[in-house]
Amino acid sequence: MAMDYAKCAKEIFDAVGGRSNLVSAAHCATRLRLVTVDNSKIDMKKLENIDGVKGVFSNNGQLQLIIGTGTVNKVYDEFLKVSGMTAATKEEVKAAAVAKQPVFKRMIKALGDVFVPILPAIVASGLMMGLVEALGKAMPAFAGSDWYGILDLFSNTAFTFLPILIAVSAARVFGGNIFLGAVIGMIMIHPNLINAWSVASMDAADIPVWHLFGFSIRQVGYQGHVIPVIIAVWIMCKLENWLHKHVPEMIDLFVTPLCTVLITGFLTIGLIGPVFSTAETYVLEFASWIITVGHGIGAMIMGAIYPLTVVCGIHHMYNVIEAGMLASDGVNIWMPIASAANFAQGAACLAVGLKARNYKTKSISIPSALSAALGITEPAIFGVNLRFMKPLVCGMAGGAVGALLGSIFHIGATSYGVTGIPGFLTTLDYSAQYAIMLAVSFAVAFALTWFTWKEDPEDAKVTAAKTDDAPTAEPTATEETAEEVTVDGTAKKLYAPIQGTIVPRNEIPDDTFAAGVLGNGVGIDPEEGVVVAPFDGEISSVTDTKHAIGITGPADMEVLIHVGVDTVNMKGDGFELLVEEGQKVKAGQKLMTFDIAKIKAAGYSPVAAVLLTNSDDYPEFKVVKTGKTQRLEEVFTV
Repeated sequence: MAMDYAKCAKEIFDAVGGRSNLVSAAHCATRLRLVTVDNSKIDMKKLENIDGVKGVFSNNGQLQLIIGTGTVNKVYDEFLKVSGMTAATKEEVKAAAVAKQPVFKRMIKALGDVFVPILPAIVASGLMMGLVEALGKAMPAFAGSDWYGILDLFSNTAFTFLPILIAVSAARVFGGNIFLGAVIGMIMIHPNLINAWSVASMDAADIPVWHLFGFSIRQVGYQGHVIPVIIAVWIMCKLENWLHKHVPEMIDLFVTPLCTVLITGFLTIGLIGPVFSTAETYVLEFASWIITVGHGIGAMIMGAIYPLTVVCGIHHMYNVIEAGMLASDGVNIWMPIASAANFAQGAACLAVGLKARNYKTKSISIPSALSAALGITEPAIFGVNLRFMKPLVCGMAGGAVGALLGSIFHIGATSYGVTGIPGFLTTLDYSAQYAIMLAVSFAVAFALTWFTWKEDPEDAKVTAAKTDDAPTAEPTATEETAEEVTVDGTAKKLYAPIQGTIVPRNEIPDDTFAAGVLGNGVGIDPEEGVVVAPFDGEISSVTDTKHAIGITGPADMEVLIHVGVDTVNMKGDGFELLVEEGQKVKAGQKLMTFDIAKIKAAGYSPVAAVLLTNSDDYPEFKVVKTGKTQRLEEVFTV
């Protein structure tokens, strides 16, 4: 019996609380995605029992109803009619869902969104910097060589110009012009300004100032800073967007950029920077005082809060404290605190990397943990721990315990600027104690993270993909020969639409597909980026994002071919559809090409779900192929 789409839509509309409880609605290949005002007004039991709704779950502020390919679009059209809403894109729904979250969560998410794209640069520089510094300490002759000079240049470039990287990424996140964002970042570290890391060693009277608007503005840069750059670019984006709306179009091209840079530049140098700099001074004075508080309590407190000062970008200024200690006593007792904190954050990051199933999380976490072990924690903190919060807190606990031990052991360094594993080179008289301190910091942070942090189920769907997959979507020799295979496209069989390795349905890295909610079938881990028709039939649906196709065939079989997990987020990048809805196709005819390398680079699994969405109608359904498969080999029968 044909499904009554209008009835399904009306029942969904009533169950979610009507128009007054709806913010936006969109759909993907299989799911109706809604954002509601008040989740308590939703009748979940009623939703789950609606004919046509195969499952309901809530994730990241979205209510997602699993309906199925070829059907969800029809239900969606009826839902718009009954609700009086206008169509929204998945991105608009996502934005609406985010807007409902608490301010603190939105701020943390924004920080993560800013840092994730620039992590490869920070991770590469962090690892290189740690290794170069360690080699320089171990081999004094190398430290004075040309090789050291050029490698040091390569390694510290990303950190020297970090405000520019942050500014570009922040402008993208906040919806501004990324090149104007870059200009704001460049202003903050312009060579005419005194380098921020040099200011601490200067007398206040020697720092030049500008006298503008009746105020004195210090000519100081903001190298290594994070928060002031993000705040400045956020203001820039708000201002730019406001000007675009209010400036006449004929002069917008030059008026808006000019006013945006001038106003934001003055605010940044005259207000945002100085306010943050004043806050820095208080933090440094507090840090100097607290580590002298008796019986290691102060050291424990600083071991805990040290990562928060990294977030604020002021940890580089601790060199002033360390230099003062070395000058007065010849022993740097601050270094063990920083080492314990850094090592613990690396341990928490490693626990996330080892526990996570999400490919992108793994690929970021493990190298970031290594970077932290070498003393460079920005990748671990900004890319992983701060994003998930629990690992950051667990790392703070590990840092606190380690710093307390370091104080009890009276560990002291003979230099500064090096922490983590390279720190052994400056703590030779305390090597055993230093090793114990790092081990305890690591163990506490790792164990706490392992047992308290749980991966978001939606993130867990994107599992690590096999590294031997072919990275190309270009036609191969196999492609030319596969289409010469003779098949009975009208038989009650489904032939493999993709060449690769067959994955049992329950092992498809997507909970919905794996559970069989959308029908029985298999997954295929692709070896080439080509999809062909699995039988003679008609294209029943295609997605705007080009990653999924519905096709009907012999004996009314309805098949969904969904390439990759969560690849809807790629918005069609890396996919090319060769057919359209309603088109008749023959078995072996090309339907789509896709780029396996792009899918992996975006952090998604390329495993394709090949599902018979009406498999309940076929009690004789049987999978007849496992392991490796060529295109057009028989996979299942009905």
